Amino acid sequence: MRTTARLLLLVAAALCSASTAAAMARTRSCRKFPAVFNFGDSNSDTGGFWAAFPAQRGPFGMTYFGRPAGRASDGRLVIDFIVQAMGLPLLSPYLQAIGSDFRRGANFATLASTALLPNTSVFVTGISPFSLAIQLNQMKELRDRVLSSNSKNGRLPPPDIFGRALYTIDIGQNDITSNLGSLSVETVKQSLASVVNQISWTIQDLYNIGARNFMVFNMAPIGCYPSFLTQLPHSSNDLDEFGCMKTYNSGVTYYNELLNTSLAEVRKKLQGASVVYVDKHIVTLELFRHPDAHGLKYGTKACCGYGGGAYNFNQNVYCGNSKVVNGQTVTAAACEDPQNYVSWDGIHATEAANKMIAYAVTSGSYSYPPSKLCSPLND
Repeated sequence: MRTTARLLLLVAAALCSASTAAAMARTRSCRKFPAVFNFGDSNSDTGGFWAAFPAQRGPFGMTYFGRPAGRASDGRLVIDFIVQAMGLPLLSPYLQAIGSDFRRGANFATLASTALLPNTSVFVTGISPFSLAIQLNQMKELRDRVLSSNSKNGRLPPPDIFGRALYTIDIGQNDITSNLGSLSVETVKQSLASVVNQISWTIQDLYNIGARNFMVFNMAPIGCYPSFLTQLPHSSNDLDEFGCMKTYNSGVTYYNELLNTSLAEVRKKLQGASVVYVDKHIVTLELFRHPDAHGLKYGTKACCGYGGGAYNFNQNVYCGNSKVVNGQTVTAAACEDPQNYVSWDGIHATEAANKMIAYAVTSGSYSYPPSKLCSPLND
């Protein structure tokens, strides 16, 4: 693993100008895929949750789509930028019955999903019923339908696409954060091996049905998000010089190390497979720590929220909602300049931050082993 100093230098390089990136691109080959199949939670959900439970409202989607588009952001997500960069259409959610087109892939991610099977209802704790195992079963169902359709369904992918497609996995954050309010970081860490194992088993299961190309994202620094800074117990001594919680971020680092180690073992077992570990953590951490260095203004402050102050987040008045507080109706409204923020709603990133993270991902500089995606972002 690289030293912190070198990582920060590489982050700066990955977020540099297009002309510099073009020079880098000429020295390294890139990979292009005909389709993408994505598994994950709200960080990569392009509308699955709101297709199952339709209720999303503005100002979500305000920057790019001009309306709520099923994404937990003001605009596009990292996965959106990745598929667009490869010349592919935005991924249709598997759960969306109207208007979906799966010829170039599908998105099985849903907001609030966990890697492990949930032991509660979405109506009790907000955890999605569509865990990673369910998403895997949905992928198998899609594949079975394709193979039995004899290419007669115009909105399904061709049968030979599954072995050539890219499979992206970005999940696990809710397995940690859903328990941190009641359990200590040390206690939660005891369950992280199970989370990592579930991801590794999923990769092996996908491999068994023909998948060969995988990109697995590690976890972002939750100790820097406004929502967790507001809700999770901590003292001022636990804040680092950038205002992030050291204890919770150390838990994330522990998880990321487990994931990297597990994927290295999976890589040895799966002959002919490409299993790439993507370090989005260090890129996101850099944005939180030094927003000004990357054209942003606010790191640990939410664009869409209520309460103002350092974090502009109130868990009782979530982005886009109104509530009576002290006899007055208040609304968690969006800022006028989301392009200046890292955090959109206190929990998720803005389109501006997502674009920078995607830029770093497609560059291949934060992939282990190195894997550069063919992309106008860096070509």
